Amino acid sequence: MQFVKHYSAGGFTMGSIRQNKVARLLQKEVADIFIREGNNLFKGKLITVTVVRISPDLSVARVYLSVFPYKQEEKYIEYINQQSKIIRSQLGSHVRHQLRIVPELVFFRDDSIDYADRIDNLLNT
Repeated sequence: MQFVKHYSAGGFTMGSIRQNKVARLLQKEVADIFIREGNNLFKGKLITVTVVRISPDLSVARVYLSVFPYKQEEKYIEYINQQSKIIRSQLGSHVRHQLRIVPELVFFRDDSIDYADRIDNLLNT
């Protein structure tokens, strides 16, 4: 099995090529689900799937989301987590020929923009 290094918020981690391919596939398909269903579920919100991290056994996917506008962002992430079974079933119908098991989806707020702003403020002071 080959491993590649990729950057994560906690530093460098090792991930297999298979993990990276599955993560990219899930990121694309979950983003497509949000595009199709977003108008019905999240009126007036733009939801972006920024990154997907998948466990080594491919059973759990951590999906990081950015919500715009930022008001009540945590409320929307919580609501999306409540809808994760529905999203997972829709995902399963799209990737059933590529994945044997559809991973459990856990959604998190992507705070990389806040982190970049914090560093920018520190550099400018």
